[in-house]
Amino acid sequence: MRLAVLAYDGISPFMLSTPLAVFGEQFLVGGHRIDVCANQARFSATGGLTINAPCTLEAARDADIVILPGWRDAAEPIPPEIISELRDAEARGSVVVGLCLGAFGLAEAGLLDGRRATTHWTQAETFAARYPRVTVDAGALFVDEGRILTSAGVASGLDCCLHLVARISGVAEANRIARQLVVAPQRAGHQPQLIDKPTIGGSIHRRISEILESLRADPSRTPSLDELAQRAGMSRRSLTRHVRAQTGDNFGGWLRRVRIARAQELLAAGARGFDDIAARCGFPDAHALRMAFRIELGLTPAQWRARQRLD
Repeated sequence: MRLAVLAYDGISPFMLSTPLAVFGEQFLVGGHRIDVCANQARFSATGGLTINAPCTLEAARDADIVILPGWRDAAEPIPPEIISELRDAEARGSVVVGLCLGAFGLAEAGLLDGRRATTHWTQAETFAARYPRVTVDAGALFVDEGRILTSAGVASGLDCCLHLVARISGVAEANRIARQLVVAPQRAGHQPQLIDKPTIGGSIHRRISEILESLRADPSRTPSLDELAQRAGMSRRSLTRHVRAQTGDNFGGWLRRVRIARAQELLAAGARGFDDIAARCGFPDAHALRMAFRIELGLTPAQWRARQRLD
């Protein structure tokens, strides 16, 4: 499989490095390839950097996945040669990804018409006004529309790329890469972009983190809020408030996503028998597992498993 990252003059080094970091050494060892493609051999990056591009933009025409990592300014038109490559990629059936303001490029190419999409929250209103045929989800970290994906601002590009790794190589591999990068393991796309977090390192933050990590390690456990509140040394109300501040969701919603993530790992590893998978993940039965998948992903577990390969 070949990935092409479309680069341009004035690119953010962070945005460029995001897909390169996620689709790194292990991806290449697996026989895949990732190329940086630009319309000039040398281009500038913010911070006074100069980067050499190994491939021309036209070289992206052989790629199975084409990624546009951001754009300089939402008010500045994206060059027609980049728009052309995006259209060409979509026309031949490649996966096309717009990270952060890169969503503007996909929208300008007409790839998002009739689809859901997201972008950096500061530009969501501008995006929606400029492209009325696109359904803008301003709160999502990323949106997966099958062969078209968009992400919100900056760091959420990591989440989008990890999600794509999970589609290609399975959730376990995506989580392994996340641990290597020391980032959250594959956050759900609909998680909010803006979370009011407590101060990192505070004693309350540490206590809540310990509780959440213990449940992440074994989501089959079903402790009550009273038990967890007692362990944290606070009231149920305070626990609920701190969990929401730290995760962006209530405790039940967070735990449901953790359990789904574990179920995804098991399904990707070839596990069979939805009742057994449900029990190992903390769901009462297969029906509850299916309902959780539909709520979070809009798919059944079987449908999700079928979509984990690009072809």
